[in-house]
Amino acid sequence: MRRLILAATLLAVPLAGCADMSPTQQRALSGTAIGAGGGAIIGAMAGNAGLGAGIGAAAGLAGGLIFDKRDQASSYNAGYQAGASGQAPTPPR
Repeated sequence: MRRLILAATLLAVPLAGCADMSPTQQRALSGTAIGAGGGAIIGAMAGNAGLGAGIGAAAGLAGGLIFDKRDQASSYNAGYQAGASGQAPTPPR
């Protein structure tokens, strides 16, 4: 029973810490975590898990931030086009 409570706590605490994050911060964090995990796996196969995790984390962070900027630009352009044509903009998703 104690292990179940401990496991539930260990899963809930990181999720609760992400509640106040902006979408940009969430994308950056998830990209970094996924990149670090993938990089560590590939690095372990190549002989240096730490270096692989570092490179993967940097690549994941960059990917998360680039994806966010692209998403923001498309939202801006959609709102601009709606305003230029005199239509009401669609609400954000």
